[in-house]
Parts: sequence; structure tokens; C-alpha cells
Amino acid sequence: MTMEALETPDGLDVSGVRLWESVAAPFDLDVHEQLLLLQACRTADLLDRLSLEAARGALTVVNQKGDRVTNPVVTEHRQQSLVLARLLASLRMPSGEEDARPQRRGAARGSYGVRGIVA
Repeated sequence: MTMEALETPDGLDVSGVRLWESVAAPFDLDVHEQLLLLQACRTADLLDRLSLEAARGALTVVNQKGDRVTNPVVTEHRQQSLVLARLLASLRMPSGEEDARPQRRGAARGSYGVRGIVA
């Protein structure tokens, strides 16, 4: 059953709109998937803004202690890149020329605990 493409949410910038349209048009998304997609679109837009800010500044800055450290914009860009990757992985979108979405599996996995040593 093919449904009409979802309307693009207000407030998205270029990357967010492109991502929304590329996913929402060909796939019928459940509500939770729509929410994941919206967060991914917002994250993509934030990454664009962070990239622009990073391009204007230096890769390192001097902190309050006088030490040279990585510019916080660069650090935040790296963190948001990880967020975007996890959001997109949670959507389980097919890669390549596949027609169907991949098999549904559990959500993104968290950190694994340390295994006990078996003697």
C-alpha cells in the first residue's frame, strides 16, 4: 500500500529538506520513524551550521587555563555526526538498489558490559 508522501516539516534548512524528501517520499513511515527522521533532518541542518562556524574559526582555541585545545565547534560537529549516523541507522533504510526495507531488528544497541571471566 503506497501512501502520499509526508509534508516536509517547517523549520528545516537545505540538508534537512533534502534528507526528509529522500526518505519520506519513497517509504511509508510509522510515527516513531517519522520522529527519528525529523531528528535526523534537524541534526543534518545543525551539522551544516557547525561546518560553517568551524570554517570561520581555528581548529584549536585557548581555554580558560591557557591551554590550546580543540575548538568546541569541531568537537560538537564530531558528536552530532555520530548522532546523525545513529539516527539514520535506527531508520534501517536500505542501501543501494534494494526495493524493500531491511528486516526489522532491535533498536540501536547501547554499550556492552564487561563479561565475567569463566574459570
